[in-house]
Amino acid sequence: MKKFIYNISVITGLLLGMSGCMNDFLDLAPQDQKTDAVFFKKASDFKEYTAGCYGQLMGWKAPYGSAYDNMDISSDLMVYSGFSSDLGHGTIRIPSSDARWDKNYEFIRTANILFEKAKDYPGASSEITPYLAEAYFFRGYAYFNLLRFFGGVPVLLKVLDTNSPELTAPRNTRYEVVNQILSDLQQAIDGLPIEQEIPSAEKGRLSKWAAMAFKARVLLYEATWRKYNQAEGEIKCETDFEGSAGPEKDQINDFLEESINLSKRVIDNGGYEIWNYNTNEKIKNQSNMYLFNLEGADSNPAGLTKESNKEFILYGVYDVVLRQGGINLNHTVSSQVKPSRKLIDMFLCADGLPISKSTLFQGYKTVPDEYKNRDLRLVNYISGGTAPVSSPTLNSGTYPGYNCAKFVTYASRKDTEESANYPVLRLAEVYLNYAEAYYERYQKVDDSWLKGINDIRKRAGVASLTAKLIADNQLDPLTEIRRERTLELFMEGFRFDDLKRWGIAEKELNASRCGAVVGDSNYPTEYINSDGKPTSKYTQNVYPYGEEEVEIETAKWGKKKYKCVVIDGISSFHFSKKHYLFPIPQTQIDRNPNLKQNPGYN
Repeated sequence: MKKFIYNISVITGLLLGMSGCMNDFLDLAPQDQKTDAVFFKKASDFKEYTAGCYGQLMGWKAPYGSAYDNMDISSDLMVYSGFSSDLGHGTIRIPSSDARWDKNYEFIRTANILFEKAKDYPGASSEITPYLAEAYFFRGYAYFNLLRFFGGVPVLLKVLDTNSPELTAPRNTRYEVVNQILSDLQQAIDGLPIEQEIPSAEKGRLSKWAAMAFKARVLLYEATWRKYNQAEGEIKCETDFEGSAGPEKDQINDFLEESINLSKRVIDNGGYEIWNYNTNEKIKNQSNMYLFNLEGADSNPAGLTKESNKEFILYGVYDVVLRQGGINLNHTVSSQVKPSRKLIDMFLCADGLPISKSTLFQGYKTVPDEYKNRDLRLVNYISGGTAPVSSPTLNSGTYPGYNCAKFVTYASRKDTEESANYPVLRLAEVYLNYAEAYYERYQKVDDSWLKGINDIRKRAGVASLTAKLIADNQLDPLTEIRRERTLELFMEGFRFDDLKRWGIAEKELNASRCGAVVGDSNYPTEYINSDGKPTSKYTQNVYPYGEEEVEIETAKWGKKKYKCVVIDGISSFHFSKKHYLFPIPQTQIDRNPNLKQNPGYN
């Protein structure tokens, strides 16, 4: 079957800036002789051009930086022993240049070129409407990335030359950037086909539902940013480039309402489904693991392929022959990514309650205990599908702690050849966005809007979140909604943005990252040797960061301090409010003195 794969080919001699968008379908005629004089004459030229834009999506081959930058590295949820995140540690410095700035403006230019060429298209405008809609989506996608990284930035809606006055224009306000993003995404929604109309050979191209779901993400992001980071007359963390915040403050509820409505339309009409094969005996209760490494039939014991996945709405398309992942994924994730004590304790028990409320939690006396009666995501994301009977990394290694299994493939793949599709946007996120937006807007619990979250919890093997469960156990609804988001989307690039838009990043990030409970004379933890026999020969104080007492509340034992391995010490973390935004690259300010630096970096 013909597949939608980007082959990273470049049309030589075509247009300055065009090469960034010329990855195209397989089996197209050779493009090396095309020039501007013969291109953009047919609708297929526009289709071919926008096909290359899909390389702008986050994926294993990241459009800038590394895919590992997008895995919550050095957030409060994990440590990656081979990588030190300047964001997580609060050690950001003003760079000379920054690919997050440069590449996103390159992508914006790519879209603007297409809009310019569309003005001279000789055919009916309806012939190229879907491809212009794709370009609007990718321009909005690039501006959203710039907003997340830098806040207010210059808005450029045409192709510039060396004399363009926009080259020395000041930054637009964050409100103007948001308005442009929402406008572009609406243009995309209006012009894109629904998923059901996209041919099987072109699956992976944008649908109307994908654009709706992404707009819902943007609306929730900005509504909560303003709600939790906006003081009277100012926006925290961002220079107010054109006076104080005015009527934009009143958009919070409007944005939440639209996010709710768009999410609901995608849920009701998109035809997407949570990928749940937990009842299949060959992969029983392991859906949360195999979803993220689907390739061919050899990628899981049940013989399921990518075609079974109706959960991914927007994704990077990969193939072991045509477009391999190329990042040595299995080795890096399984041996160097270390989930934190905080994350492990966030996972629910089977009764749907956190360990502070559930009597099902078995404690830490032996390594397997804390996996018993727990959320299947704990077993699938952390230990690779089965509760562990040993934990060799606790007693050896420079970065001891838990191991990670999310994204690790189970097909027979050589290093760098792992090629599962990369999830950019999936139905589980839409459910989570819907629930969060609904509660933020109405501050009430209604079982009807929790249905999507409970589909996710069903796959995770935990009881539903209901108004009765919340009331009976005195749970905070927003805390539980945020918990679900944190657990379900672990390593998918949301954590830093979530902490910042909730206004709690400096609170959550400035603490030691601890690993497993290791016990002491008062609470000896029993480990299991490789021969299956128990031992309590844990040697204290042999790790680079030593151990630290962590207060953990459990239903059976109340609040108690436990000794835990430290995998990254508190002295490494210096996150402050200024780090909610990255600094503008110095080269850009040198070229345009009218750009103002983000506060705290001067």
